[in-house]
Amino acid sequence: MQYRTLGRTGVQVSSLTLGAMNFGALGQLTQADATALVDAALEGGINVIDTADHYSNGESEEQLGKAIAGRRDDIVLATKAHLPMGEERNHQGSSRRWLMTAVEDSLRRLDVDHIDLYQIHRWDPRTSDEETLSALTDLQRAGKIRYFGSSTFPAYRIVQAQWAARANHLGRYVTEQPGYSILQRGIETHVLPVTQEYGMGVLVWSPLDSGWLTGAVRENRAITTNRATVLPERFDPAVPANQAKMAAVEKLAALAEASGLTMIQLALGFVTAHPGVTSAIIGPRTLGHLRTQLDAADTVLSADILDAIDEIVAPGTDLAPHEKFDTTPSLLEPALRRR
Repeated sequence: MQYRTLGRTGVQVSSLTLGAMNFGALGQLTQADATALVDAALEGGINVIDTADHYSNGESEEQLGKAIAGRRDDIVLATKAHLPMGEERNHQGSSRRWLMTAVEDSLRRLDVDHIDLYQIHRWDPRTSDEETLSALTDLQRAGKIRYFGSSTFPAYRIVQAQWAARANHLGRYVTEQPGYSILQRGIETHVLPVTQEYGMGVLVWSPLDSGWLTGAVRENRAITTNRATVLPERFDPAVPANQAKMAAVEKLAALAEASGLTMIQLALGFVTAHPGVTSAIIGPRTLGHLRTQLDAADTVLSADILDAIDEIVAPGTDLAPHEKFDTTPSLLEPALRRR
């Protein structure tokens, strides 16, 4: 396992992060399953675990809290808030009112007295940066959280938040959590240059692109990945973006075979090679999946292989941009662009 410094915090983190999104109902994992995954991840050298209050409506945090009992201080524990928690309209977002409640709920479910990295799950266009940052700064000063970060923010909002923190003498986001894979390289255009400029740590999600880069998805082969059941439209062969992905995957599979690598080694080695990336979040559902991903932890790709990947998917290109969740909200919600 490789270890890197998380932005400018001085905290040392593993190049792979265990993502707990599948813990609980979403991934159909029991407490025993979750604990076994945490055990194996820690034994394999992972020291960062990432979850969110929204995952399985809090069940992910509850299972994770039980799984880390007795060894919490050995783990860099990360969670997130912002997405809806129930039907109440104010039980979501990035307001001070909600964050002060949400953090206490997460602490209770995780059964810990502090969170190492508390992240805002999405940019909230209805809440000012000053409102959110002041609440996070107060939570940090109160010892509830150690650091705070953003997740899936457009590049210009990352910049704006940094300026708001400076102008108002508030704590700043020290990390960003964007989607990134060989097939989804859009963050190379704007997000990664910005995070590097501000010295932010970057924890990337979906480095295996929901299973497309595991080796399980190939032409003329039945798709068995669990994500195809949860998000069937992302694997529908009639969708042009999926056709482009499949064409790229076939070329990448040939490159991996010629290089003596598995697809997982190629995929994880690619995202962790970027100097702006601190750690790649993996979300295994089984111990078998986790072990194959841990086997890729020390993969270092040569310049020739990285150049060959660039020939297959050009730098800065998203083959399925609609899947990135960072589209400016005003393009998605008519009320934000009409008066």
